[in-house]
Amino acid sequence: MLYNKKIILGITGGIAAYKCAHLVRLLVKQGAEVKVILTPAAKEFITPQTLSVLSKNEVIVDFFDANFNWNNHVHLAEWADVFVIAPLTANTLAKMASGLCDNVLMATYLSARSKCIVAPAMDLDMYQHPTVKQNIDILKINGNLIIPAETGELASGLSGEGRMAEPENIVTFLIDFFKQGLPLNGKTALVNAGPTYEAIDPVRFIGNRSSGKMGIAIAEGLAAKGAEVTLVLGPSNEKIKDPSIKVIHVESADQMYEAMLSNYDKKDVVVCSAAVADYKPAKVSNKKIKKKDGNLNLELIKTKDVLSELGKQKKKQCLVGFALETDNVLEYAAEKLKNKNLDLIIANSAAEKGAGFGVDTNKITIIDKHNKISNFELKSKQEVASDIVNYTIDLIK
Repeated sequence: MLYNKKIILGITGGIAAYKCAHLVRLLVKQGAEVKVILTPAAKEFITPQTLSVLSKNEVIVDFFDANFNWNNHVHLAEWADVFVIAPLTANTLAKMASGLCDNVLMATYLSARSKCIVAPAMDLDMYQHPTVKQNIDILKINGNLIIPAETGELASGLSGEGRMAEPENIVTFLIDFFKQGLPLNGKTALVNAGPTYEAIDPVRFIGNRSSGKMGIAIAEGLAAKGAEVTLVLGPSNEKIKDPSIKVIHVESADQMYEAMLSNYDKKDVVVCSAAVADYKPAKVSNKKIKKKDGNLNLELIKTKDVLSELGKQKKKQCLVGFALETDNVLEYAAEKLKNKNLDLIIANSAAEKGAGFGVDTNKITIIDKHNKISNFELKSKQEVASDIVNYTIDLIK
């Protein structure tokens, strides 16, 4: 859910600043782009070099840094999707509440258009002081979000409320923040993608030309709309960019069938875009088949029909299938939609230039369960995925 999000992390001068190395690492691992601002006092607790290496960006400390123009705080503030200040000390809290601007962090905060989320950290009695409480209330009134301090051992040796929220909890807070208002927030999705390989012997297989690009783009599109996504992926060389997507790797049609059925029951949206083999060898040799005179006769038997079985077991799921054909595309797609109890079917032609397997574009027609037909122009597979996801959201609503 933090994939491609632009996050400013402001770090102030408290002992909890040491945790921010781990926080930056977690944010980057989630796919976020992170830029760090340190107050001058924060340098006493964690080095700019450490944070620069972990964030893969220059760290800003002072208006007069060699790589920082005097007005860069304005551009930085406009760049961010969210501004996080952690740890937030009593000193910076008071500056935020009063509007005092004496460092880059405060100048960026006062210029920010994005939401500011703060994680206070201070000693027990300081955190309970009426002035601190009043300043926190002012921040809330001004629209800032507060991640409450946690209870535990403090730097002073006391134990109580005042610890900065753990980095994992800050990341969870941010994920929940970005999910708010998204149309698929609270929904779960299951997608399959890629080809299947049906073994002939230990070194040979029957396969197809699917790359998995279309299904992966759909999985990422669903995740971007707030869904919790599980992707069942056949043998594909494509990389999943969004780390929030749970990936189950399979190879054969039987493995695809088992993975889809075992994850199907509690899902809200299910999209079957994988090119699952219709047939597999009746017998698989446990040794490499040696070349001999004459022909090799290979008996093929039907594989289990994943989509048909999902249609039979469908309860509340919105079930979406694909129909890749070379002729009579709409006719075959409409028949498949009805016979397999689908809510939507995505029809495309392998004969259409720029569509189908092995390319970065696709041209689709969507047919829904009410027989409404919607045609789309040739687009990138990311754009096609967006069309499919948006159509599915409208159907659910």
